[in-house]
Amino acid sequence: MLTEQKISSPKMISYIAWTLIIILAFSFLAAMTNLATVGMIILVALFYYINQPSNIYMVDFACYKPDSSLMVTREQFIRRFRHFLGDDAGDFLQKVLHRSGLGDKTYLPTSLQQIPPKSRFGESREELEMVMFGVIDALLEKNHVQAKDIGIVIVNSSTFSPTPSLSDTIVNHYKFCEDVVNYDLGGMGCSAGLISIQLAKQILQIRPMTYALVVSVESITHNCYAGSTNKSMLVSNCLFRIGGAAILLSNFPSDRSRSKYQLVHVVRTHRGPEDRSYNCVFEENDEKGIIGISLSKDLMAMAAQALKANIMTMGPLVLPISEQFNYVVNLLQRKVVKGKMKSYVPDFKKAFDHFCVHAGGRGVLDEMEVQLGLSKWDIEPSKMSLFRFGNTSSSSVWYELAYCEAKGRIKKNDRIWQIAFGSGFKCNSVVWKGLRGCEPTIARNPWMGEIDDFPIQVAT
Repeated sequence: MLTEQKISSPKMISYIAWTLIIILAFSFLAAMTNLATVGMIILVALFYYINQPSNIYMVDFACYKPDSSLMVTREQFIRRFRHFLGDDAGDFLQKVLHRSGLGDKTYLPTSLQQIPPKSRFGESREELEMVMFGVIDALLEKNHVQAKDIGIVIVNSSTFSPTPSLSDTIVNHYKFCEDVVNYDLGGMGCSAGLISIQLAKQILQIRPMTYALVVSVESITHNCYAGSTNKSMLVSNCLFRIGGAAILLSNFPSDRSRSKYQLVHVVRTHRGPEDRSYNCVFEENDEKGIIGISLSKDLMAMAAQALKANIMTMGPLVLPISEQFNYVVNLLQRKVVKGKMKSYVPDFKKAFDHFCVHAGGRGVLDEMEVQLGLSKWDIEPSKMSLFRFGNTSSSSVWYELAYCEAKGRIKKNDRIWQIAFGSGFKCNSVVWKGLRGCEPTIARNPWMGEIDDFPIQVAT
């Protein structure tokens, strides 16, 4: 049990053991050399040890799988919105949806399955509570975690930020301790889940012997564009579906043996200073005053620039020396010949075993497949997650990791690259190291019972 771990294996016991070793060493060395020198060496060694950053482990994670009653086919989706928005908007939705990469088993909340759809505040909160409580229950149950063990709660939801906050709602529902530290991230887009991981890491580095609960959700009800005139806003209606993920992080040294992954790197890139990047995903009113999220025609180009900046920072951290050398040589050659040579794309498959690319849409995934030189096998988790669950916003990279686990792909020491894009415009990356193999029969995986049906050929 976790309570027993706190007694038997906190970092304090490690400090006591080291203190005893230091005292014995001090007694031995003091008899043979200068006392002041020995004292200085011991103090430096102790200072170095205490100030080493804690390793951060992902004990486990869970993804929300909605009830089958919320499942909608593409034709059902188009029929309902055509009835509500009219034939012109319906024809556009049909065209976009059939090219989107989504399948016929995605999920919509009850509020959006009514005619006309309801996108009121109450329905938005009800949807998120259903997702948050469902996925947290699954995570805590399968890992035998109690509410009193959680010291940090972080929730990211881009477009819906009620009062009290979503993290407050979780604290109240699960009756966490009064000293729990909680944060909510809003307006950060589809890459906010990885930002939450970085925030949790930073807090765990200064708050020893505790667990962090990260919850990534998005309100599809609140996100729905109820207009019919702005086509860029209608695209969001086609892509986004119900989803959510909960991740349990730990800084207990003893949790290494039971954890799935260890956090290795977090790299964040923010292109906000550039106006085209800042404006390419924007929540605003259409010409009739109806709120929606517009996607600019510059989106793909801005995503490519953000990706390039992100991998330039990531590359030196993960790529072998040979790939870094090839990149530098190519860069110098292009400077000499004034851009007449193609840019060298490092082979990231030499650094990573698995890729979890945010399932923002078929076009984004196709472009990432080309830009990163990924194989069909590499991009499969992302494309199949998009097909089966749709764009679940910041939680999509977790459905993709769950896909890899369900397929039995994750082995000990494998490296996983999660990469996501978000409004602002941001590109964020997280690298994990597998601590053990993940059996394909893991309980409560959202792909269980149907994983053998994948991959499938998605119609163009």
